[in-house]
Amino acid sequence: MVILLVLLLALIRSFEDSLFYDPFLHFFKGEFLHSEIPTLDHFKLFVGLSLRYLLNTSISLGILYVIFKQMDLIKFAGFLYALFFILLIVSFFTIVYFYSPDKSMMLFYVRRFIIQPIFLLLFLPGFYYQHQFLKK
Repeated sequence: MVILLVLLLALIRSFEDSLFYDPFLHFFKGEFLHSEIPTLDHFKLFVGLSLRYLLNTSISLGILYVIFKQMDLIKFAGFLYALFFILLIVSFFTIVYFYSPDKSMMLFYVRRFIIQPIFLLLFLPGFYYQHQFLKK
């Protein structure tokens, strides 16, 4: 089941161009360090980023559930995902609003945390360690 869920994460990544509105996909593939950001539809960008985050979060919570089978842990992780989304999306649009080329790396990394399941890579070892610690 974990392999299937990881494949779903890979499919989201593979079809990101056609599934989500994100003009930054092409922006960050080019010479972006000294460039102005592309023209944006802020609402469509918010919806696209939110949908992608929601899909990645749902699949990530599924992976955590399959591995640990603890609903309290899933609720806690869901709370963290929601909290991090609010912090990241506010940070992202603040950086976009006050953008200057010297902030391009900050924009790159905040966006990366929104569109990639990076928190899963942090939560898995953390929850595994906690699970092993509580067994002792």
